[in-house]
Amino acid sequence: MIIKQTLQCLKKKRIIGPFTGFRSIHVDKKVAGCAATEKVDCVVIGAGVVGLAVARELASRGKEVLVLDSASTFGTGTSSRNSEVIHAGIYYPLNSLKALLCVRGRELLYKYCSEYGVPHKQIGKLIVATRPSEIPKLNHLMQCGTKNGVLDLRMLEGFEAMRMEPELQCVKALLSPVTGIVDSHSLMLSLVGDAESHRTSFCYNTTVIGGHVEGDSVHLYISKNKDLENWDGNFPLDLELVLVPRLVVNSSGLSAMALAKRFHGLDSAAIPPAYYARGCYFTLSNTRSPPFKRLIYPLPEDGGIGVHVTLDLDGQVKFGPDVEWIDGIDDISSFLDKYDYTVNANRAERFYLEIRKYFPNLKDKSLEPGYAGIRPKICGRGQSPTDFLIQGEDVHGVPGLVNLFGIESPGLTCSMAIAEYIANRFLR
Repeated sequence: MIIKQTLQCLKKKRIIGPFTGFRSIHVDKKVAGCAATEKVDCVVIGAGVVGLAVARELASRGKEVLVLDSASTFGTGTSSRNSEVIHAGIYYPLNSLKALLCVRGRELLYKYCSEYGVPHKQIGKLIVATRPSEIPKLNHLMQCGTKNGVLDLRMLEGFEAMRMEPELQCVKALLSPVTGIVDSHSLMLSLVGDAESHRTSFCYNTTVIGGHVEGDSVHLYISKNKDLENWDGNFPLDLELVLVPRLVVNSSGLSAMALAKRFHGLDSAAIPPAYYARGCYFTLSNTRSPPFKRLIYPLPEDGGIGVHVTLDLDGQVKFGPDVEWIDGIDDISSFLDKYDYTVNANRAERFYLEIRKYFPNLKDKSLEPGYAGIRPKICGRGQSPTDFLIQGEDVHGVPGLVNLFGIESPGLTCSMAIAEYIANRFLR
């Protein structure tokens, strides 16, 4: 009943009281107090694959869940702009959240896809060294993956790998048989349906623009998208609703840090700096059949794991993503996902150079611009890769608030394990 009342309130577009402090983290609580207030059980901010998995997990444990997203539907951001790879868990430091949740998440994801009929395929992956100087790095990856519990890893000589993939050129390769691909849209659609069957409600075109800590709960400020899109900062912005959840999971991806900074009463020292890395994908055209049967990865680079070959379930070949560090944008644009996802055709020149290191027969003019995504990172250019940051009360001191920061790759693979981790740790 509480969720139904909340949704009815939102649908009535009830706007009570002016909200004048949008550009300031210090929101006047008297202003917020003028708006209608509704208590709810659990709120998940963000309907990407991680938010959907969290909502499904919480709902399956008997909680009433409300999912809020500023987009018109689920999964429009990072979750639909990635390689759709089910990762094995090779790259990440021992006992890190990325390592633990990737291995666990892979198991959960394969099981879920099999049980719910989500299209997927375990096709395997080769990580390749294209010159002798890269072999030590490849050996390190095998040691790292083995320690993380990734089974069946096998080091191959170059001729063995090239026998498996005749178009490949390398001096050595690491075979990961458990790596796979998944139809991410079908996965998210399934998670939505499963969550809804367990009393989860979804409210789109609805933006959480901030909040404040009061007592042992967070009060969330809700605004309509059209008010944000038309706002120039000079007139009062109407506050639509205040939600008071028992548990709130900030799973808003690219805007997670910006939103957390607008929770008055949350220590800003607990919020990491935000960095953004755009990655472009190009598709292979004018080919009758895919040149590879498996995923082909070079060694990792600064900010990513290299321009690699991925296949979708229809057999289309994609190359990417590269790494382009970009500046953050203003909070309103961030909340509304107003990022530049344009693929510059000129970036193909670098793609040809990188891809031909392991695929020398790539023909000129065979790459076409595909799509782009942006990684929500908490480490910048030249900095060491960081782990996922899942913050609860033990870190920031605010009861009932869970912040998810830096959930980039392998976030898709980890999604169900992240949900399990949150439910086990933070459900009261």
